[in-house]
Amino acid sequence: MLKQIGPLTDLGPGRSTQPGKTQQPNTSFDEVLAQQSQKQGDVRFSAHARERLESRNIHLTEQHQARLDDAVNRADQKGANQSLVMLDDLALVVSVRNRVVITALDDSKAKSGVFTNIDSAVIA
Repeated sequence: MLKQIGPLTDLGPGRSTQPGKTQQPNTSFDEVLAQQSQKQGDVRFSAHARERLESRNIHLTEQHQARLDDAVNRADQKGANQSLVMLDDLALVVSVRNRVVITALDDSKAKSGVFTNIDSAVIA
């Protein structure tokens, strides 16, 4: 048996339950886009990258995080998909689209490594 529900009263910005009437949104599209970008602005770390950082006793400061965010933003502006970000003595492979660090290597491992499946490099 189906349960009857009442009428919808709030359909969100710019929509109305009355035909022919629309409400003006309070914010512009650009403002909403900027707000969403800020929410998604922080680069996250995959479980694999977190394990690598912990096992190598690497701790990132807020300043490191800010520089990483900036590097990923710059790579994104250039159309990069997978980027190698060099951050002091740390090498991070980042999925730019998803804003996720895939893996992390310290200086000793990075010097002997070969990086594949990247389309860009950013020195932060």
